[in-house]
Amino acid sequence: MNNFIYDTPTRVYFGKDEELKVGSIIKTYDIKKVLLHFGGSSAEKSGLLGRVRASLKDAGLSFVELGGVVPNPELSLVREGIALCQKEGVDFVLAVGGGSVMDSAKDIANGVANPDIDVWDFSLGKAAPKATLKKGCILTLAAAGSEMSNSCVISDSTQHEKRGYGSPFNRMNFAIENPELTYTVPSYQTACGAVDIAMHTIERYFMPGDDTYLTDAVAEAVVKSVMKAGADAYAHPDDYTARANMMWASSLAHNGLTDCGRVFQLTVHQFEHEVSALYPKVAHGAGLAALWCSWARFVYKANVPRWLQFAHNIWNLDINFEHPDETILKAIDMQEAYYKSLSMPVSLSELGVKADDLETLADKCSRGKTRTLDGYMKLGYKEILAIYKMAL
Repeated sequence: MNNFIYDTPTRVYFGKDEELKVGSIIKTYDIKKVLLHFGGSSAEKSGLLGRVRASLKDAGLSFVELGGVVPNPELSLVREGIALCQKEGVDFVLAVGGGSVMDSAKDIANGVANPDIDVWDFSLGKAAPKATLKKGCILTLAAAGSEMSNSCVISDSTQHEKRGYGSPFNRMNFAIENPELTYTVPSYQTACGAVDIAMHTIERYFMPGDDTYLTDAVAEAVVKSVMKAGADAYAHPDDYTARANMMWASSLAHNGLTDCGRVFQLTVHQFEHEVSALYPKVAHGAGLAALWCSWARFVYKANVPRWLQFAHNIWNLDINFEHPDETILKAIDMQEAYYKSLSMPVSLSELGVKADDLETLADKCSRGKTRTLDGYMKLGYKEILAIYKMAL
């Protein structure tokens, strides 16, 4: 087992009506003014924003608002938020929404607290935050895991760039998780969320690390739980048990728990970031579903025992030791069938990706042929391009 540091400073308030406490929770941080940050009209129409505003007012908190966050959150809105916070003297950022809203809130908080650094430099890896504003979130979509992760993913659509960065300053001070707030999430987005949550842990599962059977057991439980919860929520949107387990899995899958003792890199996520940067209408979870099975079929021979463990422990397959490839490929086929059962794409062509763009995607993913993605099999430009071609 590799050395690791495990730190989850985010306090979680989980359950029905917990969002009604948001004002009193923020009050404990000795705050002067809050930025209420959100996406489109759904939070307004549902009455959630109204309840949040009332809670902030009841707690005697001043606040300003900034909506308009879109999937693949935009750098331009982050810059607008930074300017607004600086003008208004904001010292707390409250995100109401899913992963895009949370990531936008994180970047705004980091940008305000580091005025001498261009906020995009964090995403480019040219600089790291030295401080941040306090921040919290009210989760309305179980998917990205940003509520407890140290990651932040931002897009610059003017350059077709989508970049993520990790930092301890990206951790939320608190996360409010009421599964009832996800009842109205459309079935397609529910399915995308199930894919993304599971992928956060599946990718960790296939990174190097030995003798991590406890971490493996936790990871396997998270993956199997979210796949069941995702299917149940997809079929029955107001199933509280399914929504609750899916929401909690979202947090556990991406807070570092399921990679303790293992190397960390989300390889397939890197592939997908380039796809949704070039094709902004592609939902992140859908892009992951379209890519993962091709990646799996390309790399599995680099660690056959690990993939046999996945086949047996996740998909309950008996291992054919004489022909282990058959067992592994059957497990990958079963994963693919699961995606299809949720109406998720299993090829890039289903998402409208064109063959002419594959070399561009591979070039961007390999950072101009200078980056190699980690894993049991190292992936450079040539291998990345081959996987994109398989996935088409």
